[in-house]
Parts: sequence; C-alpha cells; structure tokens
Amino acid sequence: MVTYDNKDLYVNFPTKEILGITKSLILKHNDARIHKQIITLLDVILQQNYFSFKNHIYQPETGVSVGSSISSTIAEIFLQHIESIFMKQLFATKNIAFYTRYVDDSANMKPKHITPETIRNYINQIHSNLQFNPTYENNNSTNFLDFLII
Repeated sequence: MVTYDNKDLYVNFPTKEILGITKSLILKHNDARIHKQIITLLDVILQQNYFSFKNHIYQPETGVSVGSSISSTIAEIFLQHIESIFMKQLFATKNIAFYTRYVDDSANMKPKHITPETIRNYINQIHSNLQFNPTYENNNSTNFLDFLII
C-alpha cells in the first residue's frame, strides 16, 4: 500500500481555473441568471482571500488561505474534477485495487501490476499545481490520515 500526500494544495489552487470548472458544473443544473450570481459571488470571495499572521494581514498571491471557510469546498471541486478526467484513466486500467481520498492532501492507492513510482510520475504530471509525495508501506503497515493501517 502506498499513500500520497498532496503538497501545499490550498496555496496552489488555480483559482481562475476553479471558477471555470465551477461555472460548467453550475450550468448543468441552473439557468444563466443563477449561474452568473453564484460565479460572481465565488469570484468576490476568492478575491477577498485574507489571513492574519503575527498581527499582520496578508493576501496570498495564489490559492486560498488554509482554514478559510471556502477552502475545503474549493478543494473538493478541484480534486473531483481532476479525478473525473485524469484518475479515471488510471482506474480504467484495473491496476489499482483500492483508492480513497480525504479532502485536500491524501490519496491512498493499492497498486496491482503497476509500480508506485509509475503512479507517482503519472499523477505528478496531471497538473502543475499538484505535487504528490508518496509514503511507502513499511513492515506491512502505512500511515493514512494519522491512522496506522496494518
């Protein structure tokens, strides 16, 4: 078993790309007026993205602030989009016996007939803002979301 942690996802969100992804998702189930309102609000929220550190207020140049109330929703939209396009191809090969993801920084894969390095190389080429770091099974156990899996 191999787990993959996504490095610095929140600060590397491609916010303009996420607006486009969200726009296409909203248009599937809403009319143009509702779509425009939601996208306008989301754009304003993403532009008003501030955080405080040591009594100073900062605005990140990219991504969203960790702990922002919108960050987990944005992560889910972006990662589900990535999974539906790119990971779907990897799953179709039937070389992964098990896959799960939790929020922003973890994926857990059990390769079958494929090396973990091949998976890592593939997923690290999916998007320039995504960088996955593997943790390999050691003594028949691995850590996943602060749990020891044996």
